[in-house]
Amino acid sequence: MTDPVAAPRRLVEWWLRAVFGVIGLAAFILGYIGFDRLLKARPDTAHDRYDVLYYDLQLFVFGAEPFQNAGPYPWQLQVARFAAPLFTLLAVAEASRLLLAAESRRLRARHARGHVLVCGDSPFAHMLADRLFADGERVVVVRSEPFGPLEYRLRRYLGVIGDPANPQVLRGAGLSRAHTIYACSEDDDRNHAIANTASRLVQDRRQPPRVYVLVHDSEMCLSLQARRLGAAGSSRLRLDYFHVDDVAARALHRHHPLPHEAGQPTKVLIAGSGAFRRALLVETARHWRARRADPPPGQVVPPLQVDLAAPDAATELAVAASRYPFLTTDCQLTAYNLDLDGLVELDQLDRDRYDRIYVCAPEETSGLQFVLDTPALWQSAESAVFVPVYQQAALAAAFHGDSRHDLLDEVHGKLRLYPVLTRACDARLIAEDLTERLARLIHERYLQAQLCAGVRPGDAPAMVDWSRLPESLRRANRAHVQDIAAKLLSLGCVVAPRRGGTGYASAAGQVIDDRIEELARLEHERWCRERRGEGWTYGEPRDDARRRHPALRPWDELPPAVQEQNREEIRALPDVLSDSGFELIRLAPAVPAQRRGPGDAG
Repeated sequence: MTDPVAAPRRLVEWWLRAVFGVIGLAAFILGYIGFDRLLKARPDTAHDRYDVLYYDLQLFVFGAEPFQNAGPYPWQLQVARFAAPLFTLLAVAEASRLLLAAESRRLRARHARGHVLVCGDSPFAHMLADRLFADGERVVVVRSEPFGPLEYRLRRYLGVIGDPANPQVLRGAGLSRAHTIYACSEDDDRNHAIANTASRLVQDRRQPPRVYVLVHDSEMCLSLQARRLGAAGSSRLRLDYFHVDDVAARALHRHHPLPHEAGQPTKVLIAGSGAFRRALLVETARHWRARRADPPPGQVVPPLQVDLAAPDAATELAVAASRYPFLTTDCQLTAYNLDLDGLVELDQLDRDRYDRIYVCAPEETSGLQFVLDTPALWQSAESAVFVPVYQQAALAAAFHGDSRHDLLDEVHGKLRLYPVLTRACDARLIAEDLTERLARLIHERYLQAQLCAGVRPGDAPAMVDWSRLPESLRRANRAHVQDIAAKLLSLGCVVAPRRGGTGYASAAGQVIDDRIEELARLEHERWCRERRGEGWTYGEPRDDARRRHPALRPWDELPPAVQEQNREEIRALPDVLSDSGFELIRLAPAVPAQRRGPGDAG
């Protein structure tokens, strides 16, 4: 990406260097001509052309032997005697600037404020830093490998060289004043070490930075998210783990939403057993569920028809559906247990056409070769055949440049190479971490409940879409999510990746039903503390401008409808967690509920 601010600056620098070079060349040529004429006029000053060349070079070190004699001198020599030292001074200044650039950047990085810290030597870290810089962020990069001169010049990075897990190195990168930290090395353990170090260094900050840790295994990422969600009494550090496939799959449908025609079912085919397949399947279903929840006026959006073709298709669909129950609600799933070669012989390709086809081959080169050599796929896709690639982003750019720079034919737009790492370098999507997604889901369920109760959109500040929700109310939903750990501790339950069994879930659901009144009371008290911390007070009717709310009073004084709303929020907890692939597990007897003061965790 090109930085719109840096491009004019580079142009100015290019012209300055061009002028700088012209001065040096002109001084050399004029000096040679001047000494040559001086030799002809005064033969005693030089003996041959080598003397002329030697004296000419002496001009650049602030003097030459012929100037020890009185003038006059040719005008060319008069100009050169001043231009040559000027060139030398400029050269010394430029050399000093380059020598001091690394030290200057180190000092600027140490005293940076409000910046983003990208830690790691991986290609993803480099791409993310470039993307953040292009988006206007102030970026400080911490990595083990030294920066090259061209990286400093072209990217204008503030960089620190050293181990990103070392506290002194992170302090030198201005960690205490950064607003976001990305741990993106190739080694997961190194990324965890960076997060641990950052947590210790910022634990006393009132508003600690967000920390995002890259995990290269999707199953491990989900397990770590579960453990972070259940960390009761932990640091208030906003920490989340992310996997590039999950981020890129969310970006896919934002850049390329599924087509849909009124009255016609939408069908997609996912072929192959590549790593991107699970994330693609889940995010496609989420994308379609959002469309069904907000259909065009007068239309009913039917379930999405999804065909999965892979050697383990039936097993994969069973595992995915058990972990994400909404898959079977919003999609009609069909499994074809065959490999990519058998896909060409599938009668479905000849009989029906798919609105979109995704080919997720285990080895991306062979998968791309398969798509390029299989016209039947192009003919069966109404819109496009998407091929996720990790290592071939440059080839994707060759296919999908602008109209003047396309190097390869897209088969009338039917072929789309999707660069996973490039699309995953989206800070806005990474920031939509688990806390943010659960908070949004809680708000969506609240909207649905209020609509069913007869409240119209816009009747209250909270009766709007998440994108238009005031930031104070977003924080309230995030605080609700961050208090889940305290509720789980009280219930004797933990969060774990969903495996599809019903015994654990029913036990957790039963303990919630048994404790619903106490948990609802605790949730109301937590909400009151959070609202009062924002400066709200009790008052009727509600007045958002003056921060007055009628529900800011003890639980026993609340109207029955408000109490029931709190109970519903607690009952919805298992469903909210299941949307992200989690379930509640009853692990120990429930801890007797105790009212917590303002200084307690949660």
